[in-house]
Amino acid sequence: MSLGEKLRQARLEAGLSQRALCGGEITRNMLSRIENGAAQPSMRTLQYLAARLGKPISFFLEEQSVVSANQQIMESARQYYDLGQFDQAMAALEDYAEPDPVYDREKALLTVLVRLGLAERAIGQRKERYARELLESTDTRGIYCGEALNRQRVLLLGRLGGKQRLCSQLPSLDEELRLRASEAIHQGDVRRGTHLLESMQRRDTPEWMLLRGEAYLAESAYQNAVQYLRRAEEAYPREVIPKLEACYRELGDYKQAYLYACKQKK
Repeated sequence: MSLGEKLRQARLEAGLSQRALCGGEITRNMLSRIENGAAQPSMRTLQYLAARLGKPISFFLEEQSVVSANQQIMESARQYYDLGQFDQAMAALEDYAEPDPVYDREKALLTVLVRLGLAERAIGQRKERYARELLESTDTRGIYCGEALNRQRVLLLGRLGGKQRLCSQLPSLDEELRLRASEAIHQGDVRRGTHLLESMQRRDTPEWMLLRGEAYLAESAYQNAVQYLRRAEEAYPREVIPKLEACYRELGDYKQAYLYACKQKK
């Protein structure tokens, strides 16, 4: 049974409508998407829903409902974590016996959460060396909401100083920025698209040149458009050639316009 199916089942058993379960924390549309498997809840949202339904997080994460020797350990670790007693939570998890198909996923997640909690507290106590050791040895790969937890880990590292090291660990946002820029430009919001393009770290790729050229073309800045489109021509001939023909025609360079018109017929 998927997480969404378990969530729907628990909600119905509790006699709650989607609107009643959402409260003021999430939207009804988001809850519906989660229940239908179209979206995954963040850890904060999952904690909220679990609390509202009176269920442990493991109820939604575990794949099978079978008896486990680690049940008491996990319950203790959860309670310590909820109270902010991270040392006690970590000590409880040390007695965990692997493998365990019931709790392995939740144990891995809770271990990361506890280590992040310990690191944040250590930073506040100026125990920077200990905090750095915790953060640098914490692996979020394969963990539920691993990407979000890794961002939190990197931000905590940033509080320890070393901006260059921090930037090298932050995931690049270029792909998201490029997609948003493309959407904005093609919807006519050229100014926003241009700002998004200029926010990218890499501005020397054919994809970037193509979008920058399209933005200039949309603003009728044909000479500038030619400059960027020519640099994207080899990688994207089908998209670029018609645009270059249009630019040269508008610039009155009919020789070049004719050459690019011929290229389209090849």
